[in-house]
Amino acid sequence: MSFQSKKRYLTIAIIIITLQTYAQMVPPPIPPPPPPGLPIDDGVVFLLLAGLVYAVKNIISRN
Repeated sequence: MSFQSKKRYLTIAIIIITLQTYAQMVPPPIPPPPPPGLPIDDGVVFLLLAGLVYAVKNIISRN
């Protein structure tokens, strides 16, 4: 192979490698964190009180 053909192949190889590096995909962005869970506050107390009232009502109505 002559020097000019080696130079031509080297030039083509460098151009192809350069184009491949620019053609790489950008990684997707990081997804947002999941939303926080619901707090357990006064709702549990009201739910227990409602269950207690319902149980007492059923017990009284059976007697």
